[in-house]
Order: sequence, then structure tokens, then C-alpha cells
Amino acid sequence: VQLQASGGGLVQAGGSLRLSCAASGRTFSSYGMGWFRQAPGKECEFVAAISWSGVRTYYADSVKGRFTISRDNAKNTVYLQMNILKPEDTAVYYCAADTNVMVVVSTQERVSYWGKGTQVTVSS
Repeated sequence: VQLQASGGGLVQAGGSLRLSCAASGRTFSSYGMGWFRQAPGKECEFVAAISWSGVRTYYADSVKGRFTISRDNAKNTVYLQMNILKPEDTAVYYCAADTNVMVVVSTQERVSYWGKGTQVTVSS
């Protein structure tokens, strides 16, 4: 699976951005998908994940209620809608895939596929 994230940019605090991750290769709909982020000087952290069917979603506490993950299996794309952005959301955001969505949620070192990141910068 090849993953390509896009949609990052510069936004003021309180604003919104939507990230997209396009997948190619093996059957996209078989994979749980997720988003991670890494801020300068910090470790990579889990942001959100979605099961292959889209029925189950998972969020880090820091983004719950502000971010929404979704997927369109017909378009081989997963999205991250980010609202009420805060300066502390500034990071490089990465999309990831694994056949087991719980690996994406809780065991990032075992995640099978990673995309290149997209920069999100939130100004105060």
C-alpha cells in the first residue's frame, strides 16, 4: 500500500483544515487507517483511526470533539477534518494503514504502512 497525504497548510487558531490520504496498491478497503502527528522535538503521537468499514472510529483525547476521521473506499481515500485548530496542533501529520485497526490505535511501532507527512501550522 502506498499512501500520499495532502491538505496541510497554514491556518489561524480557530480555523479548519481537511487532510486527505490517497492510497494505492492493495485493497484499500481491507485496511484500518489512521493519522499520527509529530511536532518539533516531540514523539510521534496517535491522532485518529478508522476501521476498514468506517463503522468504528478512535480519537486521541486531545482532538476528540474537534477532529473527525472518515473514509471513502470507492475513492481509496481517508480524510481528517480538523476544526477549532489550536497552536498545539502544529505538527507534521502522517497517514498510516494496517490490516488491524487496533494496531494503528495502540501499537504504532507495528503499523505496516506509512505515508509521507504533510505540514500543519496553526498560528496564534
